[in-house]
Amino acid sequence: MATSSPATDSGKTYHRECTGDALETVSKHQDPQSITLFGSCFCPFVQRVWVAFEYLGIPYQYYEVDPYKKPKDLLEVSPKGLVPGLKLNDYIPPKALNESTVILEYLEDLASNTTKRSLLPPVTNPYARALVRLQADHISRNLVPAFYRLLQAQDLEAQVQGAKEYYIALEGVVNLFERAEEEIISAGGVSGEGERRALTIGLGLWVEGGDLGWADVMAGPWLFRTTNVLKHYRGFELWAGDKFNAWLDRLVSHPAFKATCSTEDLYLDSYERPVINLRSRVYESLCECRYAHNRPNTSQVANAINSGRGLP
Repeated sequence: MATSSPATDSGKTYHRECTGDALETVSKHQDPQSITLFGSCFCPFVQRVWVAFEYLGIPYQYYEVDPYKKPKDLLEVSPKGLVPGLKLNDYIPPKALNESTVILEYLEDLASNTTKRSLLPPVTNPYARALVRLQADHISRNLVPAFYRLLQAQDLEAQVQGAKEYYIALEGVVNLFERAEEEIISAGGVSGEGERRALTIGLGLWVEGGDLGWADVMAGPWLFRTTNVLKHYRGFELWAGDKFNAWLDRLVSHPAFKATCSTEDLYLDSYERPVINLRSRVYESLCECRYAHNRPNTSQVANAINSGRGLP
């Protein structure tokens, strides 16, 4: 476990356009579709939804917005001005959805009637689905908040404590993955490779030979940012475990995930971004607030973490 003293604020600002593989994906999704995804290139909550779109094969138009300026078209689909947001264009007038986990549920339901793809175990295996839900609950309640607490910690003691809490949250994810693999695949034995493949459906990439799953999508954006943002700003290194590292490699190299990733500089720059005054919604173009430097009002997420409240 490594920690670092607060780095000097370089003054770099957040990006307003994707780079790398993500930019190529954006270019392929500019034509009008039944669904418009309002996203921001640096946002992990957007990325989990974006990965789901790519994996489930649901047509969409990607629309980049600046959530710190709260444009009117974003507020029409997301009243708090948060991304991601969906505009459902087939309704008259169009309808809207926001909140990443709600959108994921919607996409899962939509795919069940259209593309026939799923991130979850089949409904015929309700216990496996429940275990995946437990994984997702732990990610939302523990992993994501611990990521931000560590990133925002300024003094060395707080960084050490934040790193410990983040390791504990990561261990919790691993334990839940191991439990699902043991109880669904290993318990009682498997008669053959065909049965094993059937049982792996929806359990995610933790299981060798498995495919992208719900918990992978839920956790992936923050684990990806652990390898660049936390490493850069907090000197945080993930432990060297063969199975964990193999899972992470499968995750970040999966076509649906890789297609939504920008180049490393975008994330490093954007976690020093200027922000708005969240109460007045007035854009403060000269504000020096930064996630990694934990300046006041960095974002609604940062404010929630600082106050001990749940994520918005």
